[in-house]
Amino acid sequence: MHSTRFLGRGIAALTALGAVVAGPAYAAMTSGADRLGGHGIISTATSTSTATSDGATTGRPARDCAVPAGTSQVDVELDGVAYPVRVHVPDVAPDAAPETDHSTGARPLVLNLHPSNGNAESISAYNDLDLTADAEGFVTAAPNGAIPVADPNPDQVWFWNVPGVPTTAGAYPPPGTRDDVEFLTAVIDELVGLGCADPRRVYVTGHSGGARMASAYACARPDKVAAIAPVAGLRAGRPSPDDPAAVELQSCAPARSVPVITFHGDADTVNPYQGNGDKRWGYTTQLAVQSWARMNGCTTGPSVEPVTEHVTRETYTTCRGRADVVFYKVAGGTHSWPGGNDSSATQEVSATELIWEFFTHYRR
Repeated sequence: MHSTRFLGRGIAALTALGAVVAGPAYAAMTSGADRLGGHGIISTATSTSTATSDGATTGRPARDCAVPAGTSQVDVELDGVAYPVRVHVPDVAPDAAPETDHSTGARPLVLNLHPSNGNAESISAYNDLDLTADAEGFVTAAPNGAIPVADPNPDQVWFWNVPGVPTTAGAYPPPGTRDDVEFLTAVIDELVGLGCADPRRVYVTGHSGGARMASAYACARPDKVAAIAPVAGLRAGRPSPDDPAAVELQSCAPARSVPVITFHGDADTVNPYQGNGDKRWGYTTQLAVQSWARMNGCTTGPSVEPVTEHVTRETYTTCRGRADVVFYKVAGGTHSWPGGNDSSATQEVSATELIWEFFTHYRR
């Protein structure tokens, strides 16, 4: 059995540990790790088992997942470079897990995307998604973004290459930067191929820059995701280069509807609820919510109701493919994850619990 709490709650300490799950620099150092049948697993101290090549090559059902229970690093290759991805497999038999497809043993997969200046370890400690995964029987994967915050990058913290927009540092990614839409697709395909994930039940969540990346991924690859849950960073395409207060419509035109649940505080000063003139952020949160409702063909709503003293829920329903859009607005809320390990976050609701409950209603 492997502990699901070995990471603890100390985000600062975990950031320092981020070198263990870093991006390209660490990937190059670990290129000699076991690579069986085209899939590689790098074991941590908490996960000492290794994959067998028959499962890796054939993509066995999730009851035969080639990644051991607990938290491991799975090597995901893109364009000849291997990137370690933090993967958590619940330490419970698939047939006993509430969300397992008992005909195949397949488990749902949730991608957990870190904010700008973050990494896989920090987001995993921040939102405690692994604890819900253990209780409900789904797999989590926390990759790192493509762009190092600094060079050198001793803290091993990253930006995402969100299509068409600059990073929070204000610069556009240089030519040749890893395509993070392609990379997240590779992460999904790797875990499906390793027999750990049900391709019909893949979900993406993230905080801040990770929320913007989750939004962009749903715009680009709606065929890969069953629902998304951006926290403090929902977008519906990039801001118009000519008018950041407007959405560039052609930058998000998904071929299928994608259910959305999202959270945002109206006192957020990083990604302001009312928008700003930044080409990275731009238009208002409300416009992002309404744009997803439009793209999903929702014809009922918004229905607005109080949830707690400071939290209201705005819901759009009767949508194409039943792809509802649900928005939790936090009055006075900061740039934080509701219920997360942050002294400024509201504890009136748990975004993690609400996200998973929403995800259970959807599959591709």
